[in-house]
This record gives sequence, C-alpha cells and structure tokens, in this order.
Amino acid sequence: MKKTSLYLDPELDERLARRAEEEGLSKAEFIRRTLAGAVTRPKRPKPQGIGTITDDGPDWWSSDVDRALRESGFGR
Repeated sequence: MKKTSLYLDPELDERLARRAEEEGLSKAEFIRRTLAGAVTRPKRPKPQGIGTITDDGPDWWSSDVDRALRESGFGR
C-alpha cells in the first residue's frame, strides 16, 4: 500500500473514528473502504434541467402563473 496523508477537521476525524469503531474496523481501514466505494460507483449523470417541461397544460398557464400554481395544488 502507498501511504497518503490528509488534513481533517477535528469533528470529521472524530466521526470517522466513531463510525469505524461501530463497524469493528480501524479508522484507516474504514477510510480505505469508504474511498474505494466512492471511486468505484458509477458517476451520476448531470441533470439536464430541473423539473419537467411539457406542453400538455392549458394555453393560459404561461400568462397566469398564479392561477396555474393554485389549481395545481402547489404549496399545499
């Protein structure tokens, strides 16, 4: 294995130590396994947009947004 050093905030260091102990692992082994999992899982695709854009609503939706939101139940 290759030795690597990194700086951790004290809070993160403590959380890592607690979690490693819960798992019955050394902190180093817990960090190795966590990093291995992070680099082997598939990359998440970047979203193309937020929400859904469709053309299936009434023609007035774009001209009366407040009414459209009210009738859709938004905010309930």
